[in-house]
Amino acid sequence: MNDAEPLARETADTYAAWFRALADGTRVQVVSLLARRGTPLTVREIVAAVPVGQSTVSEHLRQLAAVGFVLAEDRGTSRLYRINEECVKCFPTAADLVMGRPSPVPPATVR
Repeated sequence: MNDAEPLARETADTYAAWFRALADGTRVQVVSLLARRGTPLTVREIVAAVPVGQSTVSEHLRQLAAVGFVLAEDRGTSRLYRINEECVKCFPTAADLVMGRPSPVPPATVR
C-alpha cells in the first residue's frame, strides 16, 4: 500500500494561484521578459516588447504581483517591475507535482 500524502493545502493553494497567474500567454511573456532581461523594467519598456496595450500590461503585472512572481518598486516618478527570484526558484513544474516528485516548498514571504 502506498503511504503517499497529498500536498499540504496551503502549498497546494499557492501553487494553484501560480498556475492560474501563468494561464495566460501574455503573462507568460511578461514573466519571461523580466526573467531574461534580469533588470527592472517600466511598463513602457514591457509594452514595447509585448504586443498589447499599456492598460493590459498593467493589469497583467498586477495579477503577477498579487501571486509574487513580479515585484514593483517606485523609483522617482517611475514604477519598475522585476522578477521575484525567490518565487521563481520555488515554482514547481506541473510534472513534478503530478508525479509526486520533490519540489521546493514556497517560502511564506513570497506574497
